[in-house]
Amino acid sequence: MSKNQPWKLLTLALGMTVAANIGTAEPQPAFVEESLEAYNERMQWFVDAQYGMFIHFGVYSQLGGEYKGKKMRGNYSEWIAANMEIPREEYAEVIKDFNPSQFDADLIVSTAKAAGMQYLVITSKHHDGFCLWDSEYTDFDVASTPFKGRDILAELNEACKKHGLKFGLYYSVLDWNHPTQVPSLQKKTPNWRWGRTFLADRGKGSDKQTYVTYQTNQLLELIEKYDPSILWFDGEWVEWWTAEDGIELYNALRNASSHVIMNNRVGKRKAFEADFLTKEQRHFDAAKVENHWEACYTTNKSWGYRKGDDEWKDAASVYEKLKDVNLKGGNLLLNVGPDGNGVVQEEAFAIILEAGKLLKANPIEKMKPTPRKVPRLVDGYKAKVKQAINVTPGI
Repeated sequence: MSKNQPWKLLTLALGMTVAANIGTAEPQPAFVEESLEAYNERMQWFVDAQYGMFIHFGVYSQLGGEYKGKKMRGNYSEWIAANMEIPREEYAEVIKDFNPSQFDADLIVSTAKAAGMQYLVITSKHHDGFCLWDSEYTDFDVASTPFKGRDILAELNEACKKHGLKFGLYYSVLDWNHPTQVPSLQKKTPNWRWGRTFLADRGKGSDKQTYVTYQTNQLLELIEKYDPSILWFDGEWVEWWTAEDGIELYNALRNASSHVIMNNRVGKRKAFEADFLTKEQRHFDAAKVENHWEACYTTNKSWGYRKGDDEWKDAASVYEKLKDVNLKGGNLLLNVGPDGNGVVQEEAFAIILEAGKLLKANPIEKMKPTPRKVPRLVDGYKAKVKQAINVTPGI
């Protein structure tokens, strides 16, 4: 996994100190100390943002939902390695053809800006484990492809600065390429078994700490290289990742970046109230939410590029979705999936720009909740975590 360099031995910044939380029946691990005023100040740009662009892009984009002449089942092409059970050794060969030379960061970001979007989040590492940056901790990254020498994340980051958008990075806890993770032995579908990986040593050895160290080092590396405004997590539903693990990671990253914000999937999504809640392909009813939140939706069916995926939403429905989400206090994160050449489909841009015209002509006054609590775990979080083990993986 390493590039002939020793892994840094990382001591997470804050250990699992336990603090009694007023109004809860069980003690809670402590979040990094922050006043409610400081939390609200850190979140203010997100509260004001209303609308952002999500980008799913990686090795899976060049496959487009097909492998060796066969089409995968299901809508989500970014799951192809699991869906078609492509052996790690074979999937590692796919990256040798990864060369999205037509990727145009300025075009993507300027289009987002023209549409009224105020931030952008791209998949730095999806569940397949492929890293879109040159990482010190693995060879399964962009530096091992013909695309070596270009840095898509840096290009997008610079374009966001140029056009006045906030820049964010998606990162998956789940990692099908890492040797510490193996598929579940349950007789379920491939997506189920790979979506719920076990530790190779079944938690009896050092596999978990090995991966946690790898993951934390990569995230600290991303902060150092790109200083993102958002770290957007996913894949935390695996049974071996706990709410307490999420707090340790959250604390370490907050100590590395005082301004970064994270979604609740850094821990267990049903347990966390930090820093904002995330829903996908659906959203909250305002009456039930006191927290900052966001809903992410696709422009067609798949998150990553899938050949023949032409069930596009129309601009009017995108605008109405944005309006409904904003009026209930949330942000809308709308996804595009560039193809293997790095090109966003014309249909996606057309929808986004037309919806942007509707937004400009009919501005939306977002409801802006002011949370009364700093980041914490929900009351009765242990029971909620148990309920969440059977969550259906999505993105």
